[in-house]
Amino acid sequence: MRSSTTTVSYPLWRPARPGWDRVLDIALKVLIPLGVAAALIIGAKLGSFDSYIHLFDSQRFSTPLLAIGSSYGLAFLVMQCIRTVYWLRYRAYPLPDQPLPKVSVIIPAYNEGAMVEKAIYSVAASDYPADRLEIFCIDDGSKDDTWEYIDRAAKRLPGLIKAIRFPVNRGKREALYAGFKQAKGEFFVTVDSDSVIQPDTLKHILAPMMHNPGIGAVAGNVKIYNRHANLLTRMLFVRFVLSFDFLRASQAMYGFVFCTPGALSAYRREAVWPVLDEWRGQTFLGRRCNIGEDRAFTNLVLRQGYHTFYQRSAVVFTTVPETYRGLCKMFLRWDRSNFRESYIQLKFMFTRYREKHRLMPILDFFVRELEFPLTMIFVPLLLVAIFLNPLILAKVIAAMAVVSFVLYAYYLATERDLDFVYGVLFTFYTFFLLKWIKPYAFLTLRDGRWLTR
Repeated sequence: MRSSTTTVSYPLWRPARPGWDRVLDIALKVLIPLGVAAALIIGAKLGSFDSYIHLFDSQRFSTPLLAIGSSYGLAFLVMQCIRTVYWLRYRAYPLPDQPLPKVSVIIPAYNEGAMVEKAIYSVAASDYPADRLEIFCIDDGSKDDTWEYIDRAAKRLPGLIKAIRFPVNRGKREALYAGFKQAKGEFFVTVDSDSVIQPDTLKHILAPMMHNPGIGAVAGNVKIYNRHANLLTRMLFVRFVLSFDFLRASQAMYGFVFCTPGALSAYRREAVWPVLDEWRGQTFLGRRCNIGEDRAFTNLVLRQGYHTFYQRSAVVFTTVPETYRGLCKMFLRWDRSNFRESYIQLKFMFTRYREKHRLMPILDFFVRELEFPLTMIFVPLLLVAIFLNPLILAKVIAAMAVVSFVLYAYYLATERDLDFVYGVLFTFYTFFLLKWIKPYAFLTLRDGRWLTR
């Protein structure tokens, strides 16, 4: 007979760090700040920051291209200041002092192997009342040993874990749909099969909806499980803080977190049920949608008039690709679904889908989404300019180093460690090795393959 809370333990991924790795870590934390300082000096001499210093000069608007670039630069700067104010004001909801509701946790899995067992046991180890918790784990037709791990966990905790097995692969939406249809909870929590949560995560992820009935969905705080695997995963860890924590915390202040992530999200039953079949059968450009199920669900929740929130205290650790090839596939999938869902979001943003807080989502949307078309205009021009005058490349690199250093001050304020230097490194990694992904994603929008499984 189980106690009121479960006591299943699970190991976090903690690799031993070889000596050379520690040496490289120390070297980067010394050399990158020195490099940024050098970039600041060199950039000042080369005039790398003139465009920022003279952003308000009338000459910056003398030609159409200059006017477009300067206007966007000014808009981005203003929006970044607004986001910073919101980020500083943001506070997570406290744990509720009322009785906890019935919650259903849904874990879809496909070719996940042993990691799915860790995901299941991390949920089972939650300090949530056992009589108010149920866990559904759906094997989406895996071709490896994923089902063996799911079945073993279900047999170990038969009163808690319900295992479902598809004979063939149907896609993540179908797996989630099967869980939603059988779930009896007042709230649903979705957790990816390559992720683990902390013991108090379930309580924290539900807190905003328990305090505020106007909130229909909550995004968790996504951190990286395999952070120390290699240089790439360290860079991604820092990038996640800036992309997810900073952006979602600011968006939470006006109730429009535009994506509640698959790694960890919670939904109010009343917000899910009216749109569940629409979400399941979504099509785009004549094809059934298989990717981007998390942002698609968020759009449907927002369209009903609900607010969405980000709960920083609800932490999940998710695995990320450890190779360049894997990373490209992940970003390609994300960008394809983001193009689709941004278009869908645009169709309801100017309607009276809710009573208040409609202006900030519009402003945030355009500053965020205009970056891509403007990049497609200015990057080719920049490459031509560099070809004609190679010194421009030095100016660009100097400016990138200093600006990225300033941006990753957000990471330093949040995490309070020196790993922010990996974020500076990731800025250059993105510029030189990942910039091709978004244009290619746009040109191949109809390709809905998952790619990373």
